[in-house]
Amino acid sequence: MKLVFMGTPDFAVPTLTEIVMRGHEVIACYTRAPKPAGRGQAERKSPVQSAAEEFGIPVFTPKNFRDPADVATFAALGADVAVVVAYGLLLPPAVLEAPEKGCLNLHGSLLPRWRGAAPIQRAIMAGDRQTAVSVMKMEEGLDTGPVSLLDIIPIGPDMTAGELHDQMMRTGADLMGRALSALDRDALEFTPQPEDGVTYAKKIEKSESRIDFSRPAADVHNHIRGLSPFPGAWFEIELGGKPVRVKALRSTLAQGSGTPGTLIEGLTIACGDGAVRLTQVQREGKGPMDADAFLRGAGDLTGKVVA
Repeated sequence: MKLVFMGTPDFAVPTLTEIVMRGHEVIACYTRAPKPAGRGQAERKSPVQSAAEEFGIPVFTPKNFRDPADVATFAALGADVAVVVAYGLLLPPAVLEAPEKGCLNLHGSLLPRWRGAAPIQRAIMAGDRQTAVSVMKMEEGLDTGPVSLLDIIPIGPDMTAGELHDQMMRTGADLMGRALSALDRDALEFTPQPEDGVTYAKKIEKSESRIDFSRPAADVHNHIRGLSPFPGAWFEIELGGKPVRVKALRSTLAQGSGTPGTLIEGLTIACGDGAVRLTQVQREGKGPMDADAFLRGAGDLTGKVVA
């Protein structure tokens, strides 16, 4: 089939690669425009743009689809189908309806749970024990379209958002490949999403990153792993006479109790109910390190209170 690929971050690259390897003709790739990044603020291409250029695929980077000329350009491509993976722009009806077989979206949740921007993080932060990667047909509503295929993914008790992200992008690439093969045979069936069980995964705000140790240990643990490695859940502790911000990247539930925020032993911290043990942290301005390495530099912290 002739298709247009629409995506931006590294999460989308395996799906683009899978589509190309399966022999589909990718006639164009749409992605977000390069953005200034790094100390020099040089413009950096998106991972999808870099991959598309390696495959020799023409790349388009419209700011949005409010300009009728951008919509006309898209429609003129004459694609059989568009594949959308974490593109980052809303598609108007004229774009959704332009490909003959519509637009297929790869979404990282067990729809209708966690529609929206941050389904991977929200599933872990909520303590979900399973999620899915789903292929759905796009329509005007936010992730409301009918679902064709999905693969269930268990969420382990200590799994981080980063680990789930990486598993999803591999599983999702294969899933979309299978969906396109079925679509090419006119054998792809769609099932409307149920009306019950709808939740929304709103964008992660910076204000959510600070850890509240007054919450139950299970909630704190889910918060930490749901925001790991990015943006990272953090707390402040006094080291060398000054407050230092520390990101908690990995944790486990632990035995112990005390005033919330108090270090019981090592990097075991009392919560509102129970305790968590931090196993990997990142001190401000430093790289990730395991708990033992952090404690060698910080010394005995027993009895200190973090905030």
